[in-house]
Amino acid sequence: MKKLLFILLLFCMKLTAQIQFVASVSKNNLGINERLRIDFTSNYEGDNFTPPSFEGFRIVGGPNQSVSNVWVNGRRSFELTYSYFLQPSKKGTFVIKGASIEIDGRIVKSNSVKITVGNAVQEERDPYDPYGGSPYYQQQRQPQTPPSTAMGKDGVDLVAEISNSNPYLNEPITVVYKIYVSHRTGVGGWQETQNPKYNNFWSQNIDIKQLQVQEGKYKGEMYRYAVLRKTVLYPQKSGKLVIEPLTLDVEVEVPSGETDFFGRPIMTMGHKKVSAGAKTILVKPLPEAGKPEDFTGAVGSFNFKVIPSKTSVRAGESIDLKVQVSGKGNLKLFTLPKPVVPPALEMYDPEHEENVQTPLTGMTGSITDKFTIIPQSKGKYLIKPMTFSYFDLATKTYKTITSKEITLFVEEGEALASNDESTNKTKVTSTSTFGFIKTKTDLVAQGSTPFLGSFWFYVLLLLPFVAIPFIIAFRRKQDERNADVSGNRIRMSNKLAKKYLSEAQKQLGNKEPFYIALERALHNFLKAKLHIETTDMSKDKIKELLSVKNADASTIEQFIALVESCEFARYAPSTSTSIQNDYNLAVSIIADLEKQIS
Repeated sequence: MKKLLFILLLFCMKLTAQIQFVASVSKNNLGINERLRIDFTSNYEGDNFTPPSFEGFRIVGGPNQSVSNVWVNGRRSFELTYSYFLQPSKKGTFVIKGASIEIDGRIVKSNSVKITVGNAVQEERDPYDPYGGSPYYQQQRQPQTPPSTAMGKDGVDLVAEISNSNPYLNEPITVVYKIYVSHRTGVGGWQETQNPKYNNFWSQNIDIKQLQVQEGKYKGEMYRYAVLRKTVLYPQKSGKLVIEPLTLDVEVEVPSGETDFFGRPIMTMGHKKVSAGAKTILVKPLPEAGKPEDFTGAVGSFNFKVIPSKTSVRAGESIDLKVQVSGKGNLKLFTLPKPVVPPALEMYDPEHEENVQTPLTGMTGSITDKFTIIPQSKGKYLIKPMTFSYFDLATKTYKTITSKEITLFVEEGEALASNDESTNKTKVTSTSTFGFIKTKTDLVAQGSTPFLGSFWFYVLLLLPFVAIPFIIAFRRKQDERNADVSGNRIRMSNKLAKKYLSEAQKQLGNKEPFYIALERALHNFLKAKLHIETTDMSKDKIKELLSVKNADASTIEQFIALVESCEFARYAPSTSTSIQNDYNLAVSIIADLEKQIS
């Protein structure tokens, strides 16, 4: 037995030593304007490759997958490589963490790589070359003249439109970010490299469900433009406040410096950073003249109500008293007044309710504090009028609203009557004394039967003997299942397809993780149904095998188109609507293929 365990241990150690999954880079030191190539290479065939996050870098090419399978003198040499091309986004020292891949049911991770990014360097190569000057790719591409360096004249601008640069404290302003593109150029996509920061502002982003391209005048000529962001801001501090800019890395179509046969300029894609620029807001403080003592910071136009649920109750019954402010203004940024009640009314902490929407014009709706009050005794009680003060932006003055006085009539309640009756009863005092403390008990067990010889005693005694045939049958079935290598692989692929489809559903709000999971689900589905490996998954092969399995031609075309869409969409702009549509389409296509494949 010990020898068998030792042999198995040696086999596992040998297998682990043979698997290699290595990350290598074209250079470890580069300038901020250079590109970097990183390869993840495995000497075993694997699935479900997961790249690292590439923190500090932007992906400008890849992933490119290559497979090398060579037999020399009867020995096999295999290499599976995933390649990426990266552009550093800032200077510094970065660590690219390891990628992971699944090999024979185990997760294998590559090594991490340390990269140092320094100042820009002067290069003779094209700075827009997506291959980072790699000698391997330099031989495979034709020389190209660098694109025009007059990037400021390529007709792409990012603008932040401020509705009011000199508001009062807590007065709403809006910031709308628009990207303008001239008809002389084109844009392939963009990526945010710096998000705007709103220090000393309360902010609320307004969702843009789908980008819409419109026409409008900019710098005296017609441009195409799209609204990227809309944000409502409420300044929380007076004085000079700065809104930090939104910055984009835009893929722009620019002249390459060459012309075609007819003399027209040949265009190429380059990258340009555009920024909306920092914006300065000068916030005016609210005037001190005429400011009420009970002012808590409300700014806008409001209505004020104090509403009791009822004014006539019995003692011990509860009353709901609603203090409500409705209208337009900074509804979430001030506190409501608190009622003052007589000592005989027990009042509890309020339940706060908000029914507030925030469109581009600012907050609108209502906020409510609901107090629960319980009268303790019979009588007539007055709740004094309450006041609410706010600064009216229309008239630039303070206004105060006063509620009406509330009178509560409390009748005698059941609890109160029982208390009065109890006070009129004669008190009875027990004259009995403690009995003698016994040192022994006379307790007798009731209804107890011995376990030995009982029904359950014999059931538990015979149960192991009855279970032996079932255990033997189960073990035989398990051995047969383990021996079925092909079947196990199909079942594992089926399981992985369901797992990654479920993961894609969880990542509906995150574009790149969603498409990675969806692509893995589609690949594992094919492996389960067509009995093929990842290296055989060419589009022609997939079409041929699905046709042999009697799948509809239209469903096959939809499946291929969806796989291509997953590969493209990971690095192109997309919306939540398109992501949801791709997920629904994937579920529908998989369901159709399940029915059609024989």
